[in-house]
Amino acid sequence: MDYISLHTVPHYDDCAPLVEGLGYILVELRIIPQRGSVRILAVIASPDAKIDIGVNDCSKVHRVLLPRIQALLGTDDTYMEVTSPGMERNIRNAAEFALFQGREVRVWDKTVNDWVGGFIVLSDTVSVTLEKRVPETEMPARQTVFYENIAKAKFIHL
Repeated sequence: MDYISLHTVPHYDDCAPLVEGLGYILVELRIIPQRGSVRILAVIASPDAKIDIGVNDCSKVHRVLLPRIQALLGTDDTYMEVTSPGMERNIRNAAEFALFQGREVRVWDKTVNDWVGGFIVLSDTVSVTLEKRVPETEMPARQTVFYENIAKAKFIHL
């Protein structure tokens, strides 16, 4: 899995503060030119792992973000979709692990050819550390997985 800094995504740095000002996290921003118009996909999440994103949340972000992106692009011929990450989001960019700290994920570790799961406790530009919650009598088990060894990653939703 590759680590691509979100700051290198076009217009991410212009849009993320607006989304954060509304109380959300901008997880993904894709701007796709299509036959003279522009398609925009924004994925937002709550900073609190226990709070889900609903239609009203997406609508609120859409109303604020669309005019900003249209101004940045210099066009109003746009179609914009704002969504939540979903219950079983496939994590495409290793930079997303930092955004989802506290959430439970599973990753396919190529070194063991199996899924490794846990709650995200730490992440940086080279690895993510997951913690398995265990009975209160035991110490939590932590495992660090390097991004180069991750084939797939997704949320665990109970």
